[in-house]
Amino acid sequence: MQQSTMERLWRSSHIAGGNAAYVEDLYEAYLKDPNAVPEQWRDYFDKLPLVESSVSQLNDIPHSAVRDRFARISKMRVRTEATVAHDSQATEHERKQVRVVQLISAYRQRGHQKAKLDPLGLAAREHVADLELGFHSLSEADLDTVFQVGSLHIGSEDATLGEIVNALERTYCHTVGAEFMHIVDTGQRHWIMTRMESVRSAPAYGPDVQRQLLRRLIKAEGLEKSLASKYPGTKRFGLEGGESLIPMMAEMVQRIGSYGAKEIVIGLAHRGRLNVLVNIFGKKPLELFAEFEGRARYESSGDVKYHQGFSSNVMTPGGEVHLALAFNPSHLEIVAPVVEGSVRARQDRRQDPLGDSVVPIVVHGDAAFAGQGVVMETFQMSQTRAYKTGGTVHIVLNNQVGFTTHKREDARSTEYCTDVAKMVQSPIFHVNADDPEAVLFVTQLAIDFRNEFKRDVVIDLICYRRRGHNEADEPSVTQPLMYEAIRKHKSTRDLYAEHLIAAGVVTAEEDASLVEGYRESLDRGEPLVSSLVTEPNKELFVDWTPYLGHPWTLECDTGIDLQHLQALAQRTNQAPESFPLQRQVGKILEDRRKMAAGAMPLNWGFAETLAYATLLEAGYPVRLTGQDVGRGTFSHRHAVLHNQKEEGTYIPLQHISESQGKFDIYDSLLSEEAVVAFEYGYATTAPTGLVIWEAQFGDFANGAQVVIDQFITSGEHKWSRLCGLTMLLPHGYEGQGPEHSSARLERFMQLCAEHNIQVCVPTTPAQVYHMLRRQTIRPLRKPLVVMSPKSLLRHKEAVSTLEDLAGGRYYNVLDETDDLDKSAVKRIVMCAGKVFYDLRAQRRERGIEDIAIIRLEQLYPFPESELLEVLKQYPNLQDAVWCQEEPMNQGAWYSSQHHMRRAMYAHLKRVYLGYVGRDASAAPAAGYMALHLEQQERFINEALTLPASVA
Repeated sequence: MQQSTMERLWRSSHIAGGNAAYVEDLYEAYLKDPNAVPEQWRDYFDKLPLVESSVSQLNDIPHSAVRDRFARISKMRVRTEATVAHDSQATEHERKQVRVVQLISAYRQRGHQKAKLDPLGLAAREHVADLELGFHSLSEADLDTVFQVGSLHIGSEDATLGEIVNALERTYCHTVGAEFMHIVDTGQRHWIMTRMESVRSAPAYGPDVQRQLLRRLIKAEGLEKSLASKYPGTKRFGLEGGESLIPMMAEMVQRIGSYGAKEIVIGLAHRGRLNVLVNIFGKKPLELFAEFEGRARYESSGDVKYHQGFSSNVMTPGGEVHLALAFNPSHLEIVAPVVEGSVRARQDRRQDPLGDSVVPIVVHGDAAFAGQGVVMETFQMSQTRAYKTGGTVHIVLNNQVGFTTHKREDARSTEYCTDVAKMVQSPIFHVNADDPEAVLFVTQLAIDFRNEFKRDVVIDLICYRRRGHNEADEPSVTQPLMYEAIRKHKSTRDLYAEHLIAAGVVTAEEDASLVEGYRESLDRGEPLVSSLVTEPNKELFVDWTPYLGHPWTLECDTGIDLQHLQALAQRTNQAPESFPLQRQVGKILEDRRKMAAGAMPLNWGFAETLAYATLLEAGYPVRLTGQDVGRGTFSHRHAVLHNQKEEGTYIPLQHISESQGKFDIYDSLLSEEAVVAFEYGYATTAPTGLVIWEAQFGDFANGAQVVIDQFITSGEHKWSRLCGLTMLLPHGYEGQGPEHSSARLERFMQLCAEHNIQVCVPTTPAQVYHMLRRQTIRPLRKPLVVMSPKSLLRHKEAVSTLEDLAGGRYYNVLDETDDLDKSAVKRIVMCAGKVFYDLRAQRRERGIEDIAIIRLEQLYPFPESELLEVLKQYPNLQDAVWCQEEPMNQGAWYSSQHHMRRAMYAHLKRVYLGYVGRDASAAPAAGYMALHLEQQERFINEALTLPASVA
């Protein structure tokens, strides 16, 4: 057992290789007396993990066995008995041999800090003492001395110190700077070392590859020059200074395709977006020119050119690949989790849990990558069960300036903008964008790493902005020295063309011909991507046809056979006999079986899970995520059962039938912004099923407000992107303070227009059952925002019957439930949500029979005709009020009063609608229980007291 431990330790060590003889002597001495070895070695040996033996057992290992093990693993010749008989004093050469190994390790650790990464040569780099010979007690006098190279991959087991240093300088300190030694996994580290060191980070590319690189740079530069001449001063967020992005993206697409992937989803902010659309996706230049000239058709409110998405199919060595560029707003990094959600949906559709068939690429800006928290959230999601996509390729288009902030000390606290990626042990490859061949090498390295290890990888493409933040901006106002250097700096294309001409790969005439050829193709307006598939394989697309063109008033049958419903309810509330349940959970399942038998009224948790069961049995997939969705924040759902004796779970809804739809339920990480964006991306790519995100408390959705504003409520009208995402937001005033009461209904109501979303406030188990079924079965894909309950989950009055589920539907308006004489009703109280039960309880207690309570179960789109039909049943109304729990400036009052008044006016012109509720408030709710109860008592009393003119 100990030998396997030693083998693992040795293989994972940076001092493995040709130094076994020296190190094993030190280790033997350490085992006898730790104080007999130098301090740094004692510290090293102290930190070795003793996994399979105790210290006392380790001291019993024969020293000769340790020597033999080290020698065998390092594949080095064991020194003779005469050589190893000496004491702990090693020869001078042996001591220098260890110093050489330390030098190699230093280059791997810190070589990137010496690399020539800035094309402009302006970035100040701190002196790295670790990379100097003197730091390791070596000197130029040792340069001709031969040393064993250990694990350094340079093609031989030994080399002169000069050869070793040259190899290290070329590999780690030229135009590629690699950060990978923070990775814990030894296999990943050694994979990167081997790939980089074996070719010195500079493979010998042939003339064909070099000419291809030049052509791609000509495309990148040619488009920008054409747009600049045609539309001077117009915003386009051009790629000038970062043209290497185009050969990078082109190589990524082809290499990902060569591995057999079928789809690539790309997220990209402003800069270079138009260039990518034309030169990677094959968008017709004529279409782009039409957008610049205002000749494009408008089928919706639209968005600016550099926010638009696109899709196309291209041919690769592995077959046809579908490319999808995500739509994105100006909130930069928020598109990243949207891309991840879209990719996961596509992978799930292809039954691809590893992420082989669909690959995400996200292009970031340097300042945004370092500055926006959603980047960290998205990285944190990358290896979780609910959100992993098999690794994302991140490209940081590093302008070295964020908007007008140039100084690093103002832009971030880290050395690199990419340091946040280290939190998930992603390798980071910094590369000078003016070295196209280095860019190509890093691109291939990154794609191969992602394919091999299914983890995120980051490329930091260090470039510059030839123009300002946009083409109308004058950058020298804030960066005079930088832009003086940029004005004198030749473009990447020009530099590379000069290099190839000097090397005899192309002639100056051939270069000029290539430039002119691209310009002519651009002027013709034809697609400029040679691999573009003109008749794409439609099987690679998501088919949205069944969900187009439906009015929001479209209804569907959400009922189901009663006996079938009962049988399904019994099956889905059973745990295996050998599966021990927690006592309260067992009681919940027992009660649900009684509900299924008709022996108990149905509560909220039963109706909700039964809605999922009926959908799953019909073949619809269901995905449910949130911070505590398995159990439910308020312990009402219990869709995931936990074994009380050993680690393990059982999910009854995954065991309905062999042909059922897929049921995914995950407790999410403690994030709102990235998680909601992910689920939005998922829902926009998976129209066939039900996708739900549940907030722990409704107002926690505040953390995802960017997603709500820029995607969920406006995506259809900006980008014609349909989405059926359902958001369950617990809402209700139970005296729990300002952060646990309101889901900020007013914010959603303010965003309602053009039938963009649905806002529902269900108050019975039957209503939530039919609402969820309607959202899935009805071929209408609109986001559904649900003010879901808290106290109603167990309210003795908030119950339904099996008949309500089997034969009912979702009612947008619920009429009075008590047996009142409607002709005697003088006042109507309209309300939504939990307050109905408070109002009805007080009315019953007071014996009031001339006030009716009507519930609006859907606040938007407003069910005006349905409300009018209910109001018509009250012929003698004299008064009407809207009653809400929320303060007057919140809730639904300001957004919905005109709808309610219009319905009232159509019925009885003389009745004016008034307001009853809490006074306007800056906070959503009172934080003191006594004050909460006092406010509630006051407005309920007001709602149930007729004015003198009516009484």
